[in-house]
Amino acid sequence: MPTLKRSAHAASRAAGRLTSGSRVLPAFLIIGAQRSGTTSLYRALTQHPLALKPVLHKGVHYFDMAYDRGLPWYRAHFPLRAAASRLARRYGYRAQAFESSPYYLFHPLAPARIAEDLPGVKLIVLVRDPVERAFSAHAHELARGFETEASFARAVELEEQRLAGAADALTAAPHSASHAHRHHAYLARGRYAEQLDRLERLVGRDRMLVLDSGCFFTRPEVVYDRVLAFLGLPHLGDPVFERHNARPRPAPMPSSLRRELSEHFAESDARLARWLGADPSWRR
Repeated sequence: MPTLKRSAHAASRAAGRLTSGSRVLPAFLIIGAQRSGTTSLYRALTQHPLALKPVLHKGVHYFDMAYDRGLPWYRAHFPLRAAASRLARRYGYRAQAFESSPYYLFHPLAPARIAEDLPGVKLIVLVRDPVERAFSAHAHELARGFETEASFARAVELEEQRLAGAADALTAAPHSASHAHRHHAYLARGRYAEQLDRLERLVGRDRMLVLDSGCFFTRPEVVYDRVLAFLGLPHLGDPVFERHNARPRPAPMPSSLRRELSEHFAESDARLARWLGADPSWRR
C-alpha cells in the first residue's frame, strides 16, 4: 500500500476510534463462501443508497482475525449514526451498515462471536460449485503468494495434512491464526452444509439467506431483488453488475480429478437443497 494511502487509512482509523460510540454496527454481513461472488454482490449493494459500506475496507475481518481488538475498534469502521439517520429521513427506510468477510463462514469461532455481538444481524451466504470454488481458490492463493504448491492436485492431496488440528488449535487459542486454515482449505471450505448447519444453530434459519452463485452470475437482477427483500430495503435504482477478482487458471483441471472431487462433494451438495429450495445449479 502506498505511503500516502497508509497514512490516510491510519488517520481515518484514529478518527473512527475517537467517534466509535457515535457509529452504527452492521445490520447484515456477507460471510462467504470465499471465491463465490461475495465481492460482486458487495459492489452491487454499495450502489444502494441505504446500504452503508465500511469506511475503509470491504472486509473488516473482526470476527475471525481481529477479535482481540474489541467491539469499539470494530464499530469505528462504520458510518456515523447521524449520517444513517439523515438517510433514513430522506428515504423513509432504515439505512443498514454491512461488510463482507468470506472467512467468517469457515472460521470455527466467528459464527458464535457474530451471534453474541450482533444479535439480530442478518447473514448472507453464497455457495458455488465446490469443485470450481476449490480450483479458483488455489489460483487465487497461488497468485497472492499464500500457496507455494503450483499443482492444484498436489495442493488437494496435501490439504488434510496441512489442516490437521488447525480448527482445534484456533478454538483452544482464540486470538491465534492459522495460515493453512485460512489459505489452504480448498475442499473443507466447499463442504457448505456443515457450515450452514452450525450457523443455523447459532442464529436461526430466518436470519440467513443462502444464495446459489451460479444463479447470481447468470441472473444477477433476480438474486439482487431477493437480497433486498430479505433485508427489507426498497428497490432504489438499478445497480451495475460486474464480476470481480477473476483469476486466470494456469491449466485446465484434469477430467479425472474433476470427477473425483464431484463425487467427494455429492452428499454435501445434496444437503443444500433445503437451503436453496432446489438442487444446486451445478448438480442440475
